[in-house]
Amino acid sequence: MQMKICFYHKFVVIALSCSYLSSENILEIYNEALENDPSYKAAEYSYLADKQIVVQGRAALLPSITLNGSTNWNEYYQNDILQQEYNSFSKSATIRQPLFRLDTWFNFKRSKSLTDASEADFAYEQQNLVLRTAELYFGVLRAIDNLNAAISEEKAIKKQLDQAQQRYDVGLSAITGVQEAQLAYDLSKASRINLEGNLFSAREALNALIGREIFSIDELGDNLNVSLPYPNSKEEWVELALENNYQLKASYLRRDAAKSNARNAASNHLPKIDIVGTGSESETNQFNYEGFEINGQGIPVPAVTGRRNYAIQMSVPIFQGGAVSSRRKQAYSQYNQADENTLFTERRVIQEVRSQFSNVVTLVANVNAQNQAVISATSALEATQVGYKVGTRNIVDLLQAEKNLYSAEKNLANAKYDYILANLRLALASGTISPSDIQDISNLLK
Repeated sequence: MQMKICFYHKFVVIALSCSYLSSENILEIYNEALENDPSYKAAEYSYLADKQIVVQGRAALLPSITLNGSTNWNEYYQNDILQQEYNSFSKSATIRQPLFRLDTWFNFKRSKSLTDASEADFAYEQQNLVLRTAELYFGVLRAIDNLNAAISEEKAIKKQLDQAQQRYDVGLSAITGVQEAQLAYDLSKASRINLEGNLFSAREALNALIGREIFSIDELGDNLNVSLPYPNSKEEWVELALENNYQLKASYLRRDAAKSNARNAASNHLPKIDIVGTGSESETNQFNYEGFEINGQGIPVPAVTGRRNYAIQMSVPIFQGGAVSSRRKQAYSQYNQADENTLFTERRVIQEVRSQFSNVVTLVANVNAQNQAVISATSALEATQVGYKVGTRNIVDLLQAEKNLYSAEKNLANAKYDYILANLRLALASGTISPSDIQDISNLLK
């Protein structure tokens, strides 16, 4: 019968069946995290905001159209006597098309690199969510296994304490056996209480990922296949990382953006040429004869006037107090800084890949060793139990043998979790991790 862990506020209930509660699979939790994890959602909105950078950079290369309009009320006085009052209207439109603007072109290239870098950052957050979900999920399972081992140890030691007390009561053993069993029981009880606290902390961390309380989760089955990484070459994994790691891609793109920004600042010394077209029109309700007469009639002021203007405008910054040169020097220093940051990221990624590769290889050997340790500890406990019954082993030997078995079982479970997580960290560092890895883990659960 399958064992599950059910959580109730300040109590942990370990039962053979929790049929009234459906256990939750890691794949379900991951899908909820995609919708509810604040860190992931913040990264998504940051990406959506940064997508507009390239739109704004492109806009400076395209035509711009400006419309203006006004209406005015006019009053004309002479010797404080109102002579005329009337409305006048005006409207104009200006269209400007950059013709030669290297600064704007390099700014567009910068904005495109920054948008692509933001996309790479978000892709990394998508991959990292796979690892974070697995870490939190297995953090709960790890805490459960550690607590189960502590509870089993405490029960076994309590049983040995009762037997020691009975043997002492009938005169078959000394009081020291009871005292030693009591000490072991007290220590195991304190350890169990501490591990209960660790379980609640691990559980709350998983709850925070999806924003609700989780009551029951699936445990790791027995079908874990422990094998060396493929490809089994550290340098091949490094090559994968240099090609696919999204943090490294983002760093390369930000370096490109800094280079474009430096070229933008340098091009501010060059001429800027635009094509400009302007059209304006004004209208007035004034009808003023202005003292002119033709054939005895006044000459009215034209009511509507208009103008069209087309030009090629050029501007060249000659001297701005050294500001242009200063910004150029600043931009190139920032590019050098970005170049060094990229080198640092590249070395860090290489170091992470090599470390995680070695970690996986070590954990493969560790899982196999822990499997053998459980077998050996089981055999040792059986032999010690027989020796205790016939009097060749004392209570201390039996308690230690039981502790060794529970410790070996706990270490084996932890080694399996470490192995799975190490593979995920290697995949994240190399940029090859994907949601399908969560599906693979889900297939290992029961």
